[in-house]
Amino acid sequence: MLRAGAVLAIILCVAACSEGVSRDNPYAPGVSKKGEAVDPLLVGDRLMSAGEYELAIDAYSRAALIHGMSVDVLAGLGSANLGLGRLGTAERLLRDAIDRDEAAPEIWNNLGVVLMEKGEIAEAEQIFRRAYALDDGESDSIRDNLRLALENSEKSDYGAETEQDYKLVRRGSSDYVIRKIP
Repeated sequence: MLRAGAVLAIILCVAACSEGVSRDNPYAPGVSKKGEAVDPLLVGDRLMSAGEYELAIDAYSRAALIHGMSVDVLAGLGSANLGLGRLGTAERLLRDAIDRDEAAPEIWNNLGVVLMEKGEIAEAEQIFRRAYALDDGESDSIRDNLRLALENSEKSDYGAETEQDYKLVRRGSSDYVIRKIP
């Protein structure tokens, strides 16, 4: 019992002497001024990967302060809004990103996903065709989205009872795919 008490006393003394902790300040130490900040674009991409879309929007907004409203910032904000189901905002931001860089197949693909979700199949098909052409047919997700848009455009006579059995699936950092529900 005496040894356990002595060990506990030593541990408490060592913990009290550790760097950043003092008896005068019971709070955790602040941000180190010596460390470098991580690029908010990278933080936003990581948050998108984790499915934290609201936090990703905050990170991309911070990135806009540093980089301006660049193509990457607009595409990130559009993809995060797509993940949250804010289709109108996502469409506007993705179209703005495309206006600045028409050669990014990922942005075209995400815009196509937004249009598919909104039920604008014909325009989504054209958007996926452009994304597929810009990507030289190398992306499986863009090819799958184009195939799905073509299937949906062929059977455009949906009735009121017809239930769509598709869902939006995120692949990569900001790439979305429409998948059939098993």
